[in-house]
Amino acid sequence: MAIAELKETMILLKRIPSLWIPGIVGGFLASALLLTFNLSGPFFASRLLVISVLILLLFTTGILVTIRNNEGNSSTLLSGGIKYYFRVLLPLLIIIFGIMLIFTLVMITLSLVGFTSDTNIMTALALGFLIPTVILTFFSDTAAVFEDRKVFDSIRRSIQLVMAHINDVIVFLFVCTIIIIGIMFTLMIVWEIFLYDKLVPISGYNETQLQAFNSDQLIALIGPGGMWITAIVLFIGVFILLPVLYSYKSCFFRRLTRSTTITQQPTTGEFDSKGRWYKY
Repeated sequence: MAIAELKETMILLKRIPSLWIPGIVGGFLASALLLTFNLSGPFFASRLLVISVLILLLFTTGILVTIRNNEGNSSTLLSGGIKYYFRVLLPLLIIIFGIMLIFTLVMITLSLVGFTSDTNIMTALALGFLIPTVILTFFSDTAAVFEDRKVFDSIRRSIQLVMAHINDVIVFLFVCTIIIIGIMFTLMIVWEIFLYDKLVPISGYNETQLQAFNSDQLIALIGPGGMWITAIVLFIGVFILLPVLYSYKSCFFRRLTRSTTITQQPTTGEFDSKGRWYKY
């Protein structure tokens, strides 16, 4: 199932060019966030991150609306994103709040019984809550747009579909992972080619120097020019991945809803004295 939807995604991206607009916006915001973090520090970058997520949600919602309608341009993408913005935002906020609440309650319970906090255990526990929740509620935004469902109903619909088609969803997520790794690996090679001269000294580092090497040293090593190249590569990555993954998600959701088994309604009737069935 997942491969057929990937082919459908490529056809849609070729037929509806406006689907690439969120990629342009997302790439610009990601690059601006990277530059802001390195030039101004985490204070301004953290605030820009929140603003960027809220802006980007508008355009990704527009992707869902455009694919649902199977047509559209830049204006319809934007208007569709505005129309369904809060219907997509509210479930996401509820999911995030629910994860934080459950995790906090678990931490309080463990502290009351004398559990000593450990970074590795906390990380494993957080991932244990986060990963299943994300998978089960992954299609809540798509359900809100494609089926005009409200906040809690969209979350319930996502859980229902994932539970009913768990094997197909796992294959879908695996394909998404392969796409992300493939594009990131390719762009990493391109990044290293452009910055090869600046990265050569790293090859001469001993084990101790490599262990002590951090992001600040990397930024100082590549310099301002290398930082702009990094921002451009990041822009290209987001520009490609965002439309592809969201369009793929939409096509996959549409196939899931179509594959729902339609059970035949029982025929009314009765048996005669000889055991023969007569339907009305």
